[in-house]
Amino acid sequence: MLPAAPPGGASTHVPVIPQPRVPVPQVDHVLLALPPTAASASVLRALRSEGVSVSPVGHGIGVLDAVRARDPALIVLDVELPGPDQASVLAAVQSESPDTPVIAVTPRERRAGLLHLLRGDRDDYVLRPFAVDELAARIRLRLRMGPAVDHAVLRHGELVVDTEFGDVTVDGQQVSLSPTEFALLKAMLGEPGQVVSPDRLAREVWSEPASANLVQVYISYLRRKIGPERIRTVRGAGYVLEP
Repeated sequence: MLPAAPPGGASTHVPVIPQPRVPVPQVDHVLLALPPTAASASVLRALRSEGVSVSPVGHGIGVLDAVRARDPALIVLDVELPGPDQASVLAAVQSESPDTPVIAVTPRERRAGLLHLLRGDRDDYVLRPFAVDELAARIRLRLRMGPAVDHAVLRHGELVVDTEFGDVTVDGQQVSLSPTEFALLKAMLGEPGQVVSPDRLAREVWSEPASANLVQVYISYLRRKIGPERIRTVRGAGYVLEP
């Protein structure tokens, strides 16, 4: 027997309980601009196996178009990719997508010339030939770090210092510094544009007490190598590292 209809002939209404919306996970997209080699293919497979969206580009001509089309979270760019001069491509990519970090892949002999092109707060580089695991790990780490990260490359104007490898470039030219000169420059880069006292430099550079005269001597050595206009003396106060 069918159940009796409700009074007035109204139909039975079963309320629909709305289900909570499940957020769709955001997938990071990486533009992998590397020559088509076995190593780059292995990196591509490793990233895709972990759910990372990857667009491979094997020629410099397609890099900028791919950046515009895919808006990647990270760009990996080989500086010896076939096609246009990759220094120009790198500059165009940075201009087109200024907040997107770049990992440049470079042979060791071109590293010094590359440093002044990198933005120290977001870009990185890997030496070629690279280990597949190393590059894949660097990409994963950079994606986790977000849009900006402290970096081993410090830049002040056209002065670029790689604190990991000890390289220094001025106006794109590599400069050779002694360990003490390098430590002095690194200490000044901690406060670029600010007056740094001789006492503070002495404490940071020398493990034993050093006189203001010794600091002055090494400041003069440093000026000869990076340019006298880049270190300004503030009489009675200390020194300022200018851009």
